[in-house]
Amino acid sequence: MSEFRITTTDELYFVTLTTVGWVDVFTRNDYKNILVENLKYCQQIENLEIYSYVIMSNHIHMICRRKDKDFKELLGRFKSNSAKQIIKAIENN
Repeated sequence: MSEFRITTTDELYFVTLTTVGWVDVFTRNDYKNILVENLKYCQQIENLEIYSYVIMSNHIHMICRRKDKDFKELLGRFKSNSAKQIIKAIENN
């Protein structure tokens, strides 16, 4: 999130996350699967409720919420961890 936003617990959010420069990263299943695995982790461990999501070639849309905890903090960690894992996978390929 490049702008300052205040989030509250238990509210639904429509989230769009994009790759830097809108590069088509998610056309390869290896990189898309990293994103899906991180979403699963957030659901199972971090109390993220995902109602709907779609992964496009260079961005993702989600309707989600986080129960009883700060959503913005989780979103920041999700983006950071996903980016690091995807960059590492790209370097190894």
